[in-house]
Amino acid sequence: MKNYLFSSESVTEGHPDKVCDQISDAILDALLEQDEDSRVACETMITTGWVIVSAEITTQAKIDYDAIIRKTLDEIGYLELDLGTIKMQEDSEDKLWVSTLIKNQSPHIAQGVDLNDKNEQGAGDQGLMFGFACNETPELMPLPITLSHRLSEQLAKVRKDGTLSWLKPDGKSQVTIEYDSNEKPVRVKKVVIATQHIDMLNEFKTEEKEHEFIKSNIIKHVILPVLDNYGIPYDSNFLVNGTGRFVEGGPIADVGLTGRKIIVDTYGGYAKHGGGAFSGKDPSKVDRSAAYMTRYIAKNIVAAKLADKCEVQVAYCIGVAEPMSVNVNTFKTGVMPDNDLVELINKVFDLKPDKIIEHLDLKKPIYRQLAAYGHFGRGDNYRWEITDKKEELSNYLK
Repeated sequence: MKNYLFSSESVTEGHPDKVCDQISDAILDALLEQDEDSRVACETMITTGWVIVSAEITTQAKIDYDAIIRKTLDEIGYLELDLGTIKMQEDSEDKLWVSTLIKNQSPHIAQGVDLNDKNEQGAGDQGLMFGFACNETPELMPLPITLSHRLSEQLAKVRKDGTLSWLKPDGKSQVTIEYDSNEKPVRVKKVVIATQHIDMLNEFKTEEKEHEFIKSNIIKHVILPVLDNYGIPYDSNFLVNGTGRFVEGGPIADVGLTGRKIIVDTYGGYAKHGGGAFSGKDPSKVDRSAAYMTRYIAKNIVAAKLADKCEVQVAYCIGVAEPMSVNVNTFKTGVMPDNDLVELINKVFDLKPDKIIEHLDLKKPIYRQLAAYGHFGRGDNYRWEITDKKEELSNYLK
């Protein structure tokens, strides 16, 4: 097998789709803070001058949706001017409009998710979820998505701390890694950054000079600090704002929707994805909770040195507590057959939805902070990132 290239991308918190994810999860957090048993499926759309939230919610909580939405936009760094304003009627003022369309959860869903006669909580939907881990980084995440997230985070950091005060919230990163014939990362081949910025033509007179100023500063303050921190060789093949200028961005330039960055949220395309988004969903939805659980299982398997890389799949039926299936793929890096690992998982981990929620402590208002820069590889503040099962798993080898 020859060397090959693999790329992943990330987006900043100001990307319109990520803005919507953060609004949906900020609403979820506010509901869970008052009522941890809230059932929530919250979708957000943002466009020029308008935020629309449509949700299926059953809760005892009372929250100010408008205030939460506007606070989230402010924390991201968007002024009302950045978001655009519209006139809804002839006699109305130009402003950012917020619409909320809320209804109760379907009783046919609730009857399957509430505790059954065995005192078990059924899955909130049918579907399949994947979790993944590998030993390419200290976080046990694939290197391409890890570097992409760190670059996007760095873009936000230097914008907010004033290092590059001319940056605006919208942006993207993309990293291409060269892998050797043993599937080990050996070099960063390309880094792509697209970042919104203020109009500086008055200062630089030409687009070429403006672009050169932006490129040199992004390389110095964003790209190099991240790459140097990971200590992997890299080509100085850096592409910044490939179109030349990126002044008009955010919701003025693009419509944003919740759940449209599922690959950014997970493993950057390096592992499979079951198709279900995370943001705006309470943990009774296995799209979210089981995806966190499979990451937890895969990470503990790799941390226990049972495999160099591990992908775990589970599948559920709505209203049924036990998963329909469990599958493991260690890509021929496991110290035991994959079928034996499945048996081991079933011994060590309880995959019923209520047990997942309890073990990973998922009824806490923790989701807004996960809605940008990935849900995995974020440190031990999140229970699904803790490798507390590695010794128990290792003991089965003795």
